[in-house]
Amino acid sequence: MAFFDDYQNILFNRRGRVLEVILNRPETLNAANAELHTELARVFVEVSNDPDSDVVVLTGAGRAFSAGGDIRWMQDAIDEPQAFEQTCREAKQIVFGLIDCEKPVIAKLNGHATGLGATIALFCDVIFAAEHAKIGDPHVSVGFVAGDGGAVIWPQLIGYARAKEYLLTGDLMTATQAAGMGLINHVVPADELDARVDAFADRLVAGATKAIRWTKMSVNIGLRDLATSIMDASLAYEALSNVTPDHQEAVRAFAEKRPPVFARAGT
Repeated sequence: MAFFDDYQNILFNRRGRVLEVILNRPETLNAANAELHTELARVFVEVSNDPDSDVVVLTGAGRAFSAGGDIRWMQDAIDEPQAFEQTCREAKQIVFGLIDCEKPVIAKLNGHATGLGATIALFCDVIFAAEHAKIGDPHVSVGFVAGDGGAVIWPQLIGYARAKEYLLTGDLMTATQAAGMGLINHVVPADELDARVDAFADRLVAGATKAIRWTKMSVNIGLRDLATSIMDASLAYEALSNVTPDHQEAVRAFAEKRPPVFARAGT
């Protein structure tokens, strides 16, 4: 598959005109490190330009869809804050890459989708999840602002009141809860997930390709405008939170397998 041969952390499979994109760091539950994040920043543009596919299925290798950001990578960003400038730039490219990808992108949540993993899943066009999967954006749990897209997409899917409850607490929800409130489309037994996603992908492949693509792009006009108005500010806030004592405490606590102890504001 020469079109995607230079990826080290993402796998690609073809099934007719369906392209499966697989996040491939299973040993870390597909958490993003610097290398995977850089690949995610360009993959959706290249997928959109791929001449041999009409529908994309995005999933994760192993037990999870994606556990968000790798904690060791977070420590690297604390130690070298200037490196976070690249992370912010790539975060915008990931979100806008998904919004602007003309092909329908189906998220197949084979396991948990948290943090950046949840953001990527929720910016997909249709989302199927296995019953055991959990979804959430626990940026605040590690002293981080939910700046990489969560502040954009969560309120659009479940309203501001529910979105703020989950973004301000970092709580995870079950796939069943997520489907019930409209955060995702479908929750299915794990042993039926592949077949359900394949059937839906095949239905789209058999449809009027240009009409489907341009309908997606029409629907996403408002979402793109919203992301344009929010992403710079939310990422700037996230960059500020990257150098706070609370974020360092949370990363250190994770490494030491203990609860973080956050400082009170003004102390």
